[in-house]
Amino acid sequence: MKKTTIIKYIAGAFIVCAAASSCNKDFLEKKPLTEYEESDVWKDVGLVQAFVNDLYVQMRPGYNEVMQSSMTDESRFIHDYNTSRVVQGNASADDVGAINDFARWDPHYKAIRNCNMFLEKIASVPITDESRRTRMTGEVHFMRAWYYHMLVRYYGGVPLITRTFNIKGDEQTILNVKRASFDDCIKFIVAECDSAIKQLPSAYDVVANKGRVTAAAAMALKSRILLFAASDLFNDSKVPNELMGYKSGTQADRYKLAMAAADDIIKLNTFRLYKPTDNATDNYSRVFLDKDNPELIFVKLYDKALLGTSHDLYNGPNGYHNWGGNVPIENFVTGYQMKDGTPFSWSNVAQAQAPYTDRDPRFYATILYDGAKWKPRPSDAAKIDPVGIIQTGKYEATNGKDSVWGLDTRNSTIENWNGTFSGYYLRKFMDKNLDAQFFRGDQSWVFFRYAEILLNYAEAAIWSGDEDKGRAALNLVRERAGMPLITASGAALKAALKYERRYELAFEEHRFFDARRWRDAETAFNENAKGIEVLGSQIAGHPFRYNVISIQDRKFVKAKNYLLPIPANEIRKNSNLQQQVDYQ
Repeated sequence: MKKTTIIKYIAGAFIVCAAASSCNKDFLEKKPLTEYEESDVWKDVGLVQAFVNDLYVQMRPGYNEVMQSSMTDESRFIHDYNTSRVVQGNASADDVGAINDFARWDPHYKAIRNCNMFLEKIASVPITDESRRTRMTGEVHFMRAWYYHMLVRYYGGVPLITRTFNIKGDEQTILNVKRASFDDCIKFIVAECDSAIKQLPSAYDVVANKGRVTAAAAMALKSRILLFAASDLFNDSKVPNELMGYKSGTQADRYKLAMAAADDIIKLNTFRLYKPTDNATDNYSRVFLDKDNPELIFVKLYDKALLGTSHDLYNGPNGYHNWGGNVPIENFVTGYQMKDGTPFSWSNVAQAQAPYTDRDPRFYATILYDGAKWKPRPSDAAKIDPVGIIQTGKYEATNGKDSVWGLDTRNSTIENWNGTFSGYYLRKFMDKNLDAQFFRGDQSWVFFRYAEILLNYAEAAIWSGDEDKGRAALNLVRERAGMPLITASGAALKAALKYERRYELAFEEHRFFDARRWRDAETAFNENAKGIEVLGSQIAGHPFRYNVISIQDRKFVKAKNYLLPIPANEIRKNSNLQQQVDYQ
C-alpha cells in the first residue's frame, strides 16, 4: 500500500473521530501524517484504530443529495442526476444509472480489502489491552459483513475474497476470481456477524466510543440479511442459477432462521419503540431527531461543526431557499391509510375534498403538503407568507380574477428551478428549528432501529405460519404509530405487514429491496410517477380542487431489473466473472 493511501485513511479517520467522539488520546497525539508508511501503521495501536475508523467513514449513509428513495415508488429526484435511467428500466452493465452511487462495486471491494488486511495484521500489533484488540477485530468482522451484505443485496452472489492480493505474484488468482453462490455468500455474512457478536461489547461505557458498532448491531445485520435471503425472489422456481438464489433447501427453514435472529435481539430487552409523548406524529418524528433514544441500535453520527448533514437543504422547499431534491410522489402518498385504518381513495368524494385530513399520523411526520404548517419563512418570503404554510398550488387571487402561484412551486418567485414536480416535499428526518439555507444539521442516520427488528420478526413469523406471534409484533409498531391494531390473517395479514414496512420504514433505504425481494417491483415500479395539482383559492370558503397528474414515465423490466448487472468493466477485466443471465 502506498504512503498516500494510508494518509487518506488516517485523515478520514481524524474527521470521524472528531464527529463521533470515538478517538483515543494515543491516536490524536501523533507525529505529522505525512511521515507514516504502511509499516508504521501496524506497529501503533492508535494508527490501527484510525484504520478501523476509516471503515466507518466508507459506510455510505442515506443523507445524500440523491436518495435511494428516488429510484423507487417513494419519490422523484427533481434534478434527475441519472435517476431516470434506473426508474425507466434502462440500466445496462456499462451504466446502471444513479443506483451505482449506492451499489458501489469497486468502493465496497476496496473496503473489504482493508478488512482483510486488518484481519491479517491485527495479531502482530503490539496492544497491551487485549480487550481492545478483540473489540477492533469484532468491528472489522461486522464491517466485512456489512460490505458484503450491500453487494449481495444488489447483485446476488458475488466473489468472496477473504485475503489481500498482491499485484505481483497473485496476478493469476486475481484474474480467476469467480462469483460465489448466493447461498455461500449468505452463510459467509452470517458467520461474520456471529464472529462480531462474540467479540463486540453489548454497549460502551465511555463517551469516546460512542457511535461504534455493538453486538446488537451485528445481530441486527444478521436479522436483516436472513430475512432478505428467505424472501420469494431467491426461493422460487424462477431462480435461474445458484448465483441468483437458492437451488436447494426450503424457504420455510430460512424464515425460521430469520425469525430466530430477530428474536435474539428482542430477547435482549435492551431496545424499545420510542414514545416520549402522547402524540403519535411527534413520537415518529423524534425517533430520528432525539439522540441516544432507546429505539436506535446503530447510527451514523453527525456534528454540525465538522460533518453536519445537508439533508434539510437538499430536500427542503424552494420557498425556503432549499433545493427541493427528493420529492415524495403521489404513488406513495395515496397509500397512506386513514387514521381509522381504512384505505384512502381519490374516488371517495369526502376524502378527495380533504385529502390531508385524518391520515395515518406518520403521514404528517413524513410529508410536507399544500397547506401544511412548517416553519417561519426567510425574510424575503416572510412578507408573502408570515406564518410558514407550505404552498404547492395555484390559487385564485382575492380579487376573484387573477391567479397566484405558491412560493413552493416551479412558478415561484424564489428559485423556481428547485420547485417540486409532485406537489409534495419530504418532511421526514427534518429539523424544523434549523435554518438549512445557512447551517447544517446533526441528525443521525439510522442504520438499524428496533422497529425494523420487530417488522423483521413479524414478517418471518407470518410467512412461517406463526401468525399470532407475527401479528403481535406488527401491532407493537401499529400501536406506537397511533393506528388501529391488526386482526386479519392470511393474505390480508401479509398485506398489512407490507404496509407497515412501506410506511414505517419509508425513505430509510428499505423499499428498493423490499419490493424486489417480494417480487412486487414488477407492478409497483412499473407505474408512471404521479403528482398532485392543487387548484386553490385565497378567498375564504372557496373550495380547493386536486388533480392527480403524471410527472415521469417509469418502467420496470421484469426479466432484468430485479438484480443489478455485474459492472461491464469488471467482466472485461475478468472473464471468469459470470454476468447476470438477462445481461449476457
